[in-house]
Amino acid sequence: MSKNLLLVFTRNPELGKAKTRLAKTVGDETALTIYKFLLDKTKEITANLSCDKAVYYSVKIRDNDIWNKEIYQKHQQKGEDLGIRMQNAFQNSFDENYDKVLIIGSDLYDLTPAIIENAFEKLNTNDVVIGPAEDGGYYLLGMKKMHAAVFKNKEWGTATVRRDTLNNLQKVTVHLLEELNDVDVFEDIENHSAFQQFLK
Repeated sequence: MSKNLLLVFTRNPELGKAKTRLAKTVGDETALTIYKFLLDKTKEITANLSCDKAVYYSVKIRDNDIWNKEIYQKHQQKGEDLGIRMQNAFQNSFDENYDKVLIIGSDLYDLTPAIIENAFEKLNTNDVVIGPAEDGGYYLLGMKKMHAAVFKNKEWGTATVRRDTLNNLQKVTVHLLEELNDVDVFEDIENHSAFQQFLK
């Protein structure tokens, strides 16, 4: 077992429930297709990393899906909001004696294996690592021990999340990775070459 664990938070890909903000522009079916495309991309980015990997499902654990149980541990997200669900996932990981834990979502086309490997490396010399998203949130969060305040009192899905998170972490060392764009709304993909196939 590796001492490093990557958590992948996913939504179960169901029509009308995936990428709802994007769906307002492109429709439910296209939004679902794009989300499945992003899930495949996330699997491609993470499958060969040397760390342990765990997928946390939003609704229920699926056995026969894209996440091979030989490679990915499978868990159910628990908690009434995103913060509590993330906190529970981190706590579960530390309880299993992992030294470094990272979390990512599954809506990042531009994420690379190198960025994830670099994030684990930066935890050698920092308490927390954050991958800032262009919308004011973050696409990656990593830590070596629980900093519970970052999961509480946030307006999840808004532009204030990263700022409020950094306010919670003023007494520890934080490394910021490069800024990336996660896919939430039409403007995030309309000029991105990888998504033109879905927008015709």
